[in-house]
Amino acid sequence: MSRCVRMFVLLPLAASLLAAGGCNQVPRNSLRQSQLRAHQLYEQNRQLAMERNGIGMTQSQLAAEKARLEQQYLAAKQGLDAANARLENLQASNGQLEDQMRNILTSNRPSSSPLSDDATLRLKKLKDKYPDFEFDPLTGVSKFSTDLLFNSGSDEVRPEASKVIAEFASIMNQSDARHLKVLVSGHTDDRPVSKKHTLEKHQDNMGLSADRALSVLRTLRKSGIAEARMGVSGYGMHQPVEPNKTEASRARNRRVEIFVLAPDASVAGWDPDPSVEMR
Repeated sequence: MSRCVRMFVLLPLAASLLAAGGCNQVPRNSLRQSQLRAHQLYEQNRQLAMERNGIGMTQSQLAAEKARLEQQYLAAKQGLDAANARLENLQASNGQLEDQMRNILTSNRPSSSPLSDDATLRLKKLKDKYPDFEFDPLTGVSKFSTDLLFNSGSDEVRPEASKVIAEFASIMNQSDARHLKVLVSGHTDDRPVSKKHTLEKHQDNMGLSADRALSVLRTLRKSGIAEARMGVSGYGMHQPVEPNKTEASRARNRRVEIFVLAPDASVAGWDPDPSVEMR
């Protein structure tokens, strides 16, 4: 076979071999790309798994912190509940003590008036004449507003108040009442003594109330009631007639009460024996 013929035969064979070799290159590239993509997906999955584990740890930490805070809240609530229970017990105990003291202080007060009908009528007329003077005909208790009797923080009876006290003494010195005894009780509102000139003379409301009652007693004595018929007491702010919520209620609580007692009443240490007055 001539050289030219051989070349014509070899050329198609070479071309077919080249074509076959080119076709084998495509699967290898695709495999490499697939492997690369698979590795990328693996890395992505691994990163997502790590992030998921991190979120899980954070959630676990949050759950632990929540549990810790709940325990602290429960402990604090238990402590608060215990404190409130102790406070309620103390308030109940104080209330019982106050009730016992009130019962002791009021047990000897008259439930009905020892005054005669004529004396009661005269005191009713005195009440109509002086609006700041109160009189209960059922019990025989008279009340003077301290705003009528005294200047603020003072225990000196005002001159204009001496007149109503003198008229009260005149009624108590008449024949149908002159055998009765008199207990003068002072009361204040809930505001503590704060003015300097008041503190110099009265340390607290208890002292102020007692000193005011004593001033009224001395005025009654000047008006003719024998000292042996009288006694004084001071209750400070502890026996309000109504809650100290307004200025009007506080004004009602600032008062001096006069209890008219039967001759045989054993109050404030009085001996009911009439001979005691002669000693």
